[in-house]
Amino acid sequence: MSKIKKQIGIALLSIFIIGSIAFKSDFFEIAKQLEIYTTLFKELDMYYIDEINPAELNEIAMKSMLKSLDPYTNFYDEQGMEDVQIKRSGEYGGIGAYTRFKDKRLYILEPYKDAPATKAGVKAGDEILQIDDVLIKDFEGESVERLLRGTPDTSVELKILRQGKNKSFTVKRSKIEMNPVPFYSMVDDEVGYISFVKFNKKASKEVKKAIGKLKEKGMKKLILDVRGNPGGLLNQAVSITNMFIPKNKVVVTTKSKVKKWSNTFKTRREPLDLEIPIVVLVNGRSASASEIVSGSLQDYDRAVIMGERSFGKGLVQHYRKLTYGTQMKLTISKYYTPSGRCIQELDYTNKDEEGEVPKFSDGKINMFKTENGRKVYDGGGVLPDVEIEKPETLEMTKNLFESDAFFNFITDYYYANQTIVPAAEFTIDTALFESLKDYLKNHNKGFETTSEKKFAKGLEKITNDGFDNSIKKAYQNFERELINNKIQQLDKNKIEIIERLTEEIVKRYYFREGVYQQKLAFDPTIVQATELLNDEKKYNKILK
Repeated sequence: MSKIKKQIGIALLSIFIIGSIAFKSDFFEIAKQLEIYTTLFKELDMYYIDEINPAELNEIAMKSMLKSLDPYTNFYDEQGMEDVQIKRSGEYGGIGAYTRFKDKRLYILEPYKDAPATKAGVKAGDEILQIDDVLIKDFEGESVERLLRGTPDTSVELKILRQGKNKSFTVKRSKIEMNPVPFYSMVDDEVGYISFVKFNKKASKEVKKAIGKLKEKGMKKLILDVRGNPGGLLNQAVSITNMFIPKNKVVVTTKSKVKKWSNTFKTRREPLDLEIPIVVLVNGRSASASEIVSGSLQDYDRAVIMGERSFGKGLVQHYRKLTYGTQMKLTISKYYTPSGRCIQELDYTNKDEEGEVPKFSDGKINMFKTENGRKVYDGGGVLPDVEIEKPETLEMTKNLFESDAFFNFITDYYYANQTIVPAAEFTIDTALFESLKDYLKNHNKGFETTSEKKFAKGLEKITNDGFDNSIKKAYQNFERELINNKIQQLDKNKIEIIERLTEEIVKRYYFREGVYQQKLAFDPTIVQATELLNDEKKYNKILK
């Protein structure tokens, strides 16, 4: 017996010694690399021929290092942390408008309904030339939008360019609250609809409030729409799931290399409703906390998931305080749904030599079972129980939606049409889609793809190298063919482009509330979800 104890003791001592050596080895390697970096920095500062900006240079180095890991691990300075706190709290002091700063120009993309900007007369499409004494074209940095923020009841002076004319506005800032539930309504006598767009600190409170209001109107069935919801706070995902499943049920499990960060999150309260039939709508932009809610409700057979496969973000981040008011957000664990699935799609650990990230779903995926024994799979997001097929969104279509040309086309439409029919009646036809394509042909600079930009540089190089004009003409002819082909390819995403055009036009006249009113009437996924909820036999067959 004593011999066995002695052998166990030797084994434990060996493990401890090996662990200690490994720890010391890691510590030594970190210390070594930090010393190399420090000496390099000193040498640069002392001997580089021009003056360097230590803060700027260091930030570039840190961002480059973190970029090699995954897109969610980031460094934040004090100003960056201010933006993070706004997203998490859901409120700030400002004018109430969504803006875009690009190429030294600042545009109003969307003024919010009843916000100070809207009350002052600011409109989508306006270019802000000056904020108080700051000329936008002279502004150095990336955060000019922060000049619009400030203490409620303070004023800001704006000089704006609108349709070729200069205008001035005085906007009185107020407290802006970003409601995670921007819209809820009854679809018919029994089906309620809730649009849920982010998981900030107010998320569960607002979802609960919406459910209560809809029940007062007679709701007996629910559509929960998390399409486009990128996620947020994990505890809010647990609280919202808790509304529909019993107390003390596992919602999500996180696994980390640091033991204290490995947790099992269970429901802690009695549910709001265990019986109400639910359809959860997801798409390729439903991520993280949205996938925790949809994945756990699917695993417990508590809701039918409908739409497109979700994004596939099975990673959890945590903020760590650094020195001088800075912080780092880093990936600390993976999360797993109640059935044991990790729905992470991209394998950042195994990038190839060119930096391409492989997909877990391209390899072997594992099968799991829901509480009722239905088959579900890991890797690659949450696969809906009812999949809505749609053509793959082309890269050029994604470029179109982000382009100046698309935005300016809608602005021109707005000023050419003083009014439109009510949002719930508004549709557009193929003629407007064709008008958009004609517009793009004449405004290609506002809709250049990456390949076109590279091609233009090649043409410039050929000209500078002194090639014959015939070569230059051949390039120019090919460039025209490239543009025509690009615009023709948009036909493959015609339905999606028309839907997006409709949404953006309605938003100009009726704000986001109008967008949801229009969708409630015409969105084919909402229509299909309503039909499923009203077919009890079909709904139960899917779950059982």
